[in-house]
Amino acid sequence: MPSPRAVLLSTLLLGLPLQGALAQPRPPAVVPVTATQERTIRVEGQGEVKVSPDEAFIDLAVETRAPSAQAAAEANAKKMDKVIAALVQAGVVRKDLETRNYSVAMEFEPPVPGTSETPKPRGYQVNNTVEVHVRDLTKVGSLLDTALKAGANRVDSVRFGLSKPETGRDGALRDAVARARQSAQVLATALGVKLGPVLDASTITEPIRPMPLARFAMATAESADVATPIQPQEQTVQATVTLIYAIEK
Repeated sequence: MPSPRAVLLSTLLLGLPLQGALAQPRPPAVVPVTATQERTIRVEGQGEVKVSPDEAFIDLAVETRAPSAQAAAEANAKKMDKVIAALVQAGVVRKDLETRNYSVAMEFEPPVPGTSETPKPRGYQVNNTVEVHVRDLTKVGSLLDTALKAGANRVDSVRFGLSKPETGRDGALRDAVARARQSAQVLATALGVKLGPVLDASTITEPIRPMPLARFAMATAESADVATPIQPQEQTVQATVTLIYAIEK
């Protein structure tokens, strides 16, 4: 019987195909792919609506000064306790009161002009800032007066916002879609083509940020019945829409 090596040699010499483990795999057939790109118009529209606010945020502060840090802190705590108690008595729940800032800093005497002397310390300043969340806008002015009468000596800001951020979102989206559709039609007309169906749509709704009150007047009337006048500002709800239209052939 001939050996396996003799069979292999005979096969190679005769040019016959090898079987089994010696056979080479055939490469996969390459199927040509025809890429088709649909003609489209991509537009973006921005819409907005004005909505009346239904909540406010007041930043009230108590500042105290004393020769020592401890004395300034103790005086500050007593005054702030009175302010908080007065606000609670006026109807503000404690969960709507939040400390925003507390700081203790050394104060120095102003430098003498024309000298290079090191500024001398003259005492300490303590600042305690509390944010008041007001859910009834008709009480903003009276709460300001209440806090000032109780000992608050600084009002950092009054901001208005919306308790439900989704308020007005639908109207802003409709406005954004209408603007995007108008832009697409203008482009199609200028290009001499006809708009097809909408292939894709996406949107971004801008978060609503509390708007600061630019300026407000502190009441100086002697009568306790006169509250500080506060005029809420309308909030702007914005939305951005991106539309992709097909171009009809």
